[in-house]
Amino acid sequence: MTAKPVLNRAHFHTSVAQLRDLPYSRAEVAFAGRSNAGKSSAINLLTRINRLAYTSKTPGRTQLINFFELDADTYLVDLPGYGYAKVPPEVKAKWEGLLSRYLQEREALVGMVLIMDARHPLTPLDRQMLAWFTPTGKPVHILLSKSDKLSNSEKALTLRRVKQELAALESVTVQLFSSLSRLGADEAAALIEGWFQQAQQASQQTAEE
Repeated sequence: MTAKPVLNRAHFHTSVAQLRDLPYSRAEVAFAGRSNAGKSSAINLLTRINRLAYTSKTPGRTQLINFFELDADTYLVDLPGYGYAKVPPEVKAKWEGLLSRYLQEREALVGMVLIMDARHPLTPLDRQMLAWFTPTGKPVHILLSKSDKLSNSEKALTLRRVKQELAALESVTVQLFSSLSRLGADEAAALIEGWFQQAQQASQQTAEE
């Protein structure tokens, strides 16, 4: 019997509001994205679990880091959506402090999936997320979500432009994605599964040394 892909084993584990409450973890992949970029839909599609991550009717409402356990001490992490204009400045500052420290300091984090609306990619806050995380040298995979809303020529142009703008960042990869049409879902899932496999192999090698 074939083992279930690790992403399809996801189930809710815990939500935290402060770094000191983060659970012990051997490996985790974080999902980040601007409010309304399609992050929750992407998580649900990639795990093949409806409503695992649910979309609030009020963007920016979720202020917690949500952990979904895949295997023992292995997690998919849903970060708070950012960039919603109606959030009070003090809440915005708290989120940014939480996100920046998590992305820069979390040792168990093996990669970040950054969701951007394909119609409005590389916003200043998207760039801020990259600026926080890419110095770690860990991989970033960008999903240009809602690509079904673009024509084929617009898809090709957007993908080329984003790749060109980020060409200097060797750890960053980019693809088109749509939760509605499932465009790019298999490609993204395979890449994330690969990150977890690499982390497991590295852990085993360390244990044997």
